[in-house]
Amino acid sequence: MTVATSPEGAPPNSPAVSLAPAIPPEELDRLTDDIIAALKTVYDPEIPADIYELGLIYRVEIDDDRNVTIDMTLTAPGCPVAGEMPGWVENAVSTVPGVQAVRVNLVFDPPWDQSRMSDEARVALDMW
Repeated sequence: MTVATSPEGAPPNSPAVSLAPAIPPEELDRLTDDIIAALKTVYDPEIPADIYELGLIYRVEIDDDRNVTIDMTLTAPGCPVAGEMPGWVENAVSTVPGVQAVRVNLVFDPPWDQSRMSDEARVALDMW
């Protein structure tokens, strides 16, 4: 069983991070922080903001075995890196110590819109 929470200091409309109660709380906090940090290293090549701050990550789930499942979207279904970006996300999160496996699901419901962006992304894109 998992428990959904929002990471402290997360941007508006940030994904719920489902946490496995069998993992000690300190390790869960570290895993969550490290996974978010890894997600922030992935950028859409056409937009100077990371995918986490853009609001492209809809859900992150960590199970009892430290397997991570991520639901993400793209700014547009026809995005030229649609075939590559889930692999970039998988590779980034796979480097987090303690993560056993990563599965990335590309979803388009709900469709992404600019309201999902954090203030940090809005500043980077000068969208005030």
